[in-house]
Amino acid sequence: MNVRIGIPKGSLQEATLQLFARAGLQVYTNGRSYFAGTADPEIDCMLIRAQEMARYVEHGVLDAGLTGLDWVIESGLEVVPVSDLVYAKQSRGKVRWVLAVPESSEYQRAEDLAHCIIATELVNVTRNYFQKKNVPVQVEFSWGATEVKPPMLADAIVEVTETGSSLKANRLRIIDTVLESNTQVIANTTSWADGCKRRKIENLALMLRGAMDAKDRVGLMLNVRKQDLDRVLSVLPALKKPTIATLSDDEWVAVNTVIEESTAWQVIPRLKEAKAQGIVEYPLNKVVM
Repeated sequence: MNVRIGIPKGSLQEATLQLFARAGLQVYTNGRSYFAGTADPEIDCMLIRAQEMARYVEHGVLDAGLTGLDWVIESGLEVVPVSDLVYAKQSRGKVRWVLAVPESSEYQRAEDLAHCIIATELVNVTRNYFQKKNVPVQVEFSWGATEVKPPMLADAIVEVTETGSSLKANRLRIIDTVLESNTQVIANTTSWADGCKRRKIENLALMLRGAMDAKDRVGLMLNVRKQDLDRVLSVLPALKKPTIATLSDDEWVAVNTVIEESTAWQVIPRLKEAKAQGIVEYPLNKVVM
């Protein structure tokens, strides 16, 4: 029983391969091939454009795949949403599809664009957006370089952005958010109904989420006298509650917890002031909630 997983080719490819590696599953790619092996003999991979992933998952060519929620909605196809993985090309945040117009234009809201030309890759979502507002527009598919089209080739665009810097560089102004999107694990309905394949896909999603949740977090171990435990606990911003274990000396306990790496700089000195001893900070590979 082999499971075939689709990995998005293009801007998300490197971030996805790194995520798989952090999750413990090495993917072996060849620059001249769209097929890839993995360290798990029951999992094969294919490199597929994110825009086409839902189609090949829905058709059963792939048992599951990683793609954006935006492309799943755009496709209108029936796939099973397995898990959200909030990461993008440059960050761990969501991306936005925004309605943008030239900085010098008089357009201030979507309703001002009646009978205008809108260029975008996300044609169906954009049409639905304007239809809900009862604004008649002409939506044209853009093959790329969408930011350079206004004002000569289009009046406005709907384009994806993480930071907005590319839009600003092209003298465009955002007037609305059309859709927020993030990466998802999606599955074929027949594969999801197969118990063995479903378990494999669920385990993959679990490990990918664990790797994501571990990123930018570290573990802390320390020892403290019982009489100073409350002071130490008041310093710790734990995910849930710290793990506390007794030591061979009944007057001492061991504390184990997870914190954001960025807070360690402030937290560790405060723990020392609270009379914690033997403080150890260590990296995390996965955090499974």
